[in-house]
Amino acid sequence: MQDAKQRCSELIRTAHAEGPQVVTRHGEEIAVVVDIEDDRRLKGEVADFKDYLRSGPGFDDLDLTRSTELPRSIDWAAEA
Repeated sequence: MQDAKQRCSELIRTAHAEGPQVVTRHGEEIAVVVDIEDDRRLKGEVADFKDYLRSGPGFDDLDLTRSTELPRSIDWAAEA
């Protein structure tokens, strides 16, 4: 039983890292193990908008400070 649990865990890790894994019995394909995100994409399920926003990158390293420099001075009379 312990060997079966380890093999199942390995199968799930491989499906997550490398993509769908085909399961066979006596040489016949009987099932496919896919990562949950692949399954959701295949089903056309759309994530909740809040979850979608939360899954993005963090803003901890984003510099939101604004420059204190004044804009350059333009002589509009000389431009004409």
